[in-house]
Amino acid sequence: MEYFGSNWIVVVFMVVATFVIGFGMANISTIIGPSRPNKAKSAPYESGIPDVKPVQAQFTARFYVIGMLFVIFDLEAAFIYPWAVNFDTLGLDGFVHMMIFIGLLMLSYVYAWKKGALEWV
Repeated sequence: MEYFGSNWIVVVFMVVATFVIGFGMANISTIIGPSRPNKAKSAPYESGIPDVKPVQAQFTARFYVIGMLFVIFDLEAAFIYPWAVNFDTLGLDGFVHMMIFIGLLMLSYVYAWKKGALEWV
């Protein structure tokens, strides 16, 4: 029972350390760095020409959908590379599982294509 308890102490320590380091790194510049905001620093600046009218982003939701689809299909390479490296040791079972994975990815790609999610406007 003592062995079980000592493992959880390490896990709790790692979780607490993760939160402390994460919070510290996210907020270190606001804690240490000087903050002297003014109107000139807050103004947008491009090519030495001050803005005449307010700037508004012209991005449509389709831009973000295409970006998310790229990330999803790009993750495929992260899973295929280790499979290709260990192809000999995985055998037929590993091959079948990877073909199912690739088949599902292709099915989702065809679905996105038919829905028009890949059309750039």
